[in-house]
Amino acid sequence: MSLVQLMMQSQRASSRGKVLLTGGSGFIASHILDQLVDQGFNVVVTVRSEEKGQRIVDTYQGAAKENVSYVVVEDITKEGAFDAAVKSQPPFDYVIHTASPYHLNPQDPVKDFLDPAIKGTTGILHSINAHAPTVNRVVFTSSSAAILNPKQHADVYDETHWAPMTWDEALQPTNAYRASKIYAEQAAWKFVEVEQPGFDLATINNTYTFGPLQRHLSRLEAMNASNHRIRDLVQGKMKEALQPTAPVFTFVDVRDVAFAHVRALTVPEAGGSRFYVVGGHFSNKKIADVIRDAFPQLADRLPPRDAPDDFPEKVYRFDNAKSREVLGLEYTSFEKSVRDTVQSILDSGLLGSEVRN
Repeated sequence: MSLVQLMMQSQRASSRGKVLLTGGSGFIASHILDQLVDQGFNVVVTVRSEEKGQRIVDTYQGAAKENVSYVVVEDITKEGAFDAAVKSQPPFDYVIHTASPYHLNPQDPVKDFLDPAIKGTTGILHSINAHAPTVNRVVFTSSSAAILNPKQHADVYDETHWAPMTWDEALQPTNAYRASKIYAEQAAWKFVEVEQPGFDLATINNTYTFGPLQRHLSRLEAMNASNHRIRDLVQGKMKEALQPTAPVFTFVDVRDVAFAHVRALTVPEAGGSRFYVVGGHFSNKKIADVIRDAFPQLADRLPPRDAPDDFPEKVYRFDNAKSREVLGLEYTSFEKSVRDTVQSILDSGLLGSEVRN
């Protein structure tokens, strides 16, 4: 056995496996990365620039830093975009695909959402199938958007539900994000069905995701969209009137979402499954109440305690039994998720010093 082979064997023996994590600078991906590193995986993240990659690597210290590296994939919509990224020595055992666009003001539904989501997903699956034969499983970050039907809610949602969406509806800017999640996940399952690759697939369909900021966030404006409502309350933007909570009244903590991804990599029974990852119900009023009780120094930035709550009298329910039974999730409470999110905002130093204590 050559020296190179011995080194490769040693590296693989000292790790739980090697993971390619796409969209490495994203909110959910950052928490997945933390958990992968904590659990002894060797991780390569994809990023769109050298600067973003180095910023991620530099957030780790010591032995942990040695298990994190990056590869640049500038445009995930290009044919063969992931070909080079999936080639690695030692080779990859797993892939987690989180990369997916989100824009607050989409101008072109196809260019801004649909192409990156669908082509990015099918593109990486083709690349793995062609160039990474050692990959055992791919975990894909989908969304509750691929499950819920806002026009006619089910009484109880679970993994068997699919959101309806025609292509004409998908081309409407207000539907573009939801459509991108629906069509990308459908494309992933279709790929596995048709191509019969050497890996299997699991999808994580998480709902609105709260939780602590990623460590390399440079400004509060860049935080994940679900957390915006918590940020806006802390900044006093809802002091005069609460913004509507609709259309979604369910939440999950990002650390639970990350745990679901990591467990879905290695639990044998997870292969071939969707997982509806949802922790509970919420409203903006309920968020404000938690912040007021936990952070009295922020009370003057919040709406009055008797502000009306728009939580509906009859709200759709959810069945998350599959995620608990197969993946072993024990969901973080709403109160803890909100408290920890606010504390991370205060600790980040991005808000200002006047309310940090």
